[in-house]
Amino acid sequence: MASSDNNISINILDKCTVSPPPAPSTDVTVSLPLTFFDMVLIRFHPVERVFFYKLHSPPSFFFEHVLPKLKTSLSLTLQHFLPLAGNLLWPSHSDKPIFQYNPGDGVSLLIAESDADFSHLLGYNSPREASETRCFVPELETLESRAALMSLQITLFPNSGFSIGISTHHAALDGKSSTMFIKAWASICQSLEEEQKESPILVREFEPFFDREVIKDPKDVGPSFLNNSSEVMSKMFPDENNVKKSLKILPFEPKVKDSVRATFKLTRSDLEKVKKKVLSNWNSNVNNGDDEESTNTPPSTLSTFVLTCSYVLVCIAKAINGIFKERKKFGFAFTGDCRNRLEPPIPENYCGNCLWAYVVDAKPEDFVKENGVVLVAKGIYKTTKMLGIEGFRGVEASAFDKYMNMAKEGVEMIGTAGSNRFGVYGIDFGWGKPEKVEIASIDRGLTMGLAENSDGNEGGVEVGLVLNKQVMDLFRTLFREGLEDD
Repeated sequence: MASSDNNISINILDKCTVSPPPAPSTDVTVSLPLTFFDMVLIRFHPVERVFFYKLHSPPSFFFEHVLPKLKTSLSLTLQHFLPLAGNLLWPSHSDKPIFQYNPGDGVSLLIAESDADFSHLLGYNSPREASETRCFVPELETLESRAALMSLQITLFPNSGFSIGISTHHAALDGKSSTMFIKAWASICQSLEEEQKESPILVREFEPFFDREVIKDPKDVGPSFLNNSSEVMSKMFPDENNVKKSLKILPFEPKVKDSVRATFKLTRSDLEKVKKKVLSNWNSNVNNGDDEESTNTPPSTLSTFVLTCSYVLVCIAKAINGIFKERKKFGFAFTGDCRNRLEPPIPENYCGNCLWAYVVDAKPEDFVKENGVVLVAKGIYKTTKMLGIEGFRGVEASAFDKYMNMAKEGVEMIGTAGSNRFGVYGIDFGWGKPEKVEIASIDRGLTMGLAENSDGNEGGVEVGLVLNKQVMDLFRTLFREGLEDD
């Protein structure tokens, strides 16, 4: 029995390794090189997500029917995702690490039971201790010379439901790829009949594409990225052992002390209110240095991403500034999916990393101004518009330098995780869709977690946050008041 600081007890019932089923296709070694997209994230913290499912059945039903089906379908799914059952390795003779699956490799799976109040965990708008979610995600084992790519935890809440926690190595998978794996697992589980002898067919949209050759590195920037990211990490973590060939994840420790976690919903109607306010005031406050087109010609519409991020960012910044008066400078960095921006574009089912970071061109003081939502929305819109025009130009300029320079100047950087386009609330293993999905790893930095609305509200967005308790209280007030009718 293990207990946490928040009085939630976790009883670890089993720890096992789930491997792909024995077959000619799984009895081979599979190696994959890392692309320059992957190399930037070798020592970055894992992405951790928890899916909560209601299950009003006695524990015996869970242990006799649900759990065996989940484990069997996981094994069957891994045969389609062999590299994920392997590890990240750094051969002594090589200047680059590799992903490698060897026969017999598998994914670590924890089976646990918790006495936590399930309905409390499913709540919205009402903050709860940030450390609680940590109980339901597994650790990802990383050593100097080897790192697991994925680990899982299934937790039973007797007579209430269960959760599936997943931790993935960010150098191996971006959010789109890890979500595709979960969807594939759910699809196979849902179609799996008890006592079935053959594996269900994996639907085409979930078939992973692993060929790294489609991502070209014409300037051979991968090795330089390794060196550059190593330099950046050594500045961020000066006390760590920054051995060049180390694969050990750096200590992006969860910030859970005196912090709470909450999820907020923005309906389509809410976003329309934000859009109306932004567009009607588009030209009311001209930033020096804005080009004439972006200043004088309001767009016909604004994306859900621009509206959501600008509104939430300003509420966060004003809440932090309201509690900690000296913190007035903020910045925003986000990652963009580059699958459609490469030349030539790569398949949508590419399973790996295809993200690049971008820092929004907005003045650090804009976030706390009275018209901050307008100013920040214009900055995000300008950045996303340029991405559409220019395609991918990330190999020519990294956001690392800009990010680090802003941090040195005392700018508090805010980021994003997840997406409202992933469709996480449609992932049904056979006992219903999830009641709640949380990105646990947003507590490792000042990050907003994005997903579509759980209630099926077309075009709505959920935003998960972990903030200081006092900051969260003020954020809730600002968030609510900003959506009230004038």
